[in-house]
Amino acid sequence: MTSVVFSNARLIDPETGTDSTGWLSVSDGRIVARGEGKTPASGAQVVDCGGHCLAPGIVDIGVKVCEPGERHKESYKSAGLAAAAGGVTTIVTRPDTSPSIDTPETLEFVTRRAQADTPVNVLPMAALTKGREGREMTEIGFLQDAGAVAFTDCDHVVADTKVFSRALTYARSCGALVIAHPQEPGLSAGAAATSGKFATLRGLPAVSPMAERMGLDRDIALLEMTGAKYHADQITTARALPALERAKRNGLDITAGTSIHHLTLNELDVADYRTFFKVKPPLRSEDDRQAVIEAVRTGLIDIISSMHTPQDEESKRLPFEEAASGAVALETLLPAALRLYHSDQLDLPTLFRAMALNPAKRLGLDSGRLAEGAPADLVLFDPDVPFVLDRFSLKSKSQNTPFDGQRMQGKVTATYVAGQEVYRRS
Repeated sequence: MTSVVFSNARLIDPETGTDSTGWLSVSDGRIVARGEGKTPASGAQVVDCGGHCLAPGIVDIGVKVCEPGERHKESYKSAGLAAAAGGVTTIVTRPDTSPSIDTPETLEFVTRRAQADTPVNVLPMAALTKGREGREMTEIGFLQDAGAVAFTDCDHVVADTKVFSRALTYARSCGALVIAHPQEPGLSAGAAATSGKFATLRGLPAVSPMAERMGLDRDIALLEMTGAKYHADQITTARALPALERAKRNGLDITAGTSIHHLTLNELDVADYRTFFKVKPPLRSEDDRQAVIEAVRTGLIDIISSMHTPQDEESKRLPFEEAASGAVALETLLPAALRLYHSDQLDLPTLFRAMALNPAKRLGLDSGRLAEGAPADLVLFDPDVPFVLDRFSLKSKSQNTPFDGQRMQGKVTATYVAGQEVYRRS
């Protein structure tokens, strides 16, 4: 492999919290040196970054790739192309496929597909219970041996507390990470919006933000009992934040994420019943959105994810209550996150701490950094270039994005995995 020097770059380092001008040297797929000022003379290939930002590639936890079962919505090939175009160098895939990824055989199948078809790193998660039905836990140890990096039933809450506690206990014995969706399932069943005046005026079935708090409180109690490693996939309400803060202060092994849609959109965006804005959990109030942004800024919420959920046209072209939940976001994660940068709410090192460094640390990876010895998984992007998003230009097979037709700012110039270019904007 050839050596590459990225010169004239604006280096975004989430580990040191710095945003500085300099150069970065890469050899054999790893970062070997970095510095400020003039690029040192060498025989390496030089990539002039033109003053654009060079940051660690995004590590995206919670990506749905619809193989097996629904390949028409998203394949590993299309998801990989979308990830590369979005500056995502590692996708951590969900097991909510058809059938669920709940056996070593199914896990090995998707691993082979990913290796054959995807230009970025793919790390699979496996189901916590068989069929994600919440009745019997999967063979966590065998699935770990087959390559599962975490265990989750995704948006299917394990309602049986005894089953969930046993799964947490067994996961702890294996050192496995459990990712859960904090919701009280009875309250949240059938909800399409967040309860309040707006949902009432629109006549939409709604759920109180307290359902998230109740679900998180239950999970925290079980963590105290079992001592497991736990990650809440999406914290989206102000009411849940004090419980999260207490759990961290008490020393529990807990981290939390949120989705880019809950950081950049609110409940008023569903005013025209556009089903592309229907996500799970539903979009929240503006007060909740601002509280979650502040939690990301302070580090209380650790991770920002795309929660990439492809849905075909037939699933979305239905009345709002009946339409499928979810939105694609591999390609829109970065430009949507840059809205928070341009509005002076989060700086670039903070954004990449949540999108690259923290998810890598939670999974025990050495990526997400610009330190010497780290993998050369990098994204080069211009944070200022304006554009209007056309959903039909997306590389995902499904184009169910709420950002269709919206003015955005910031585009990926190139993406590198192990120092090799896997995407360049034409």
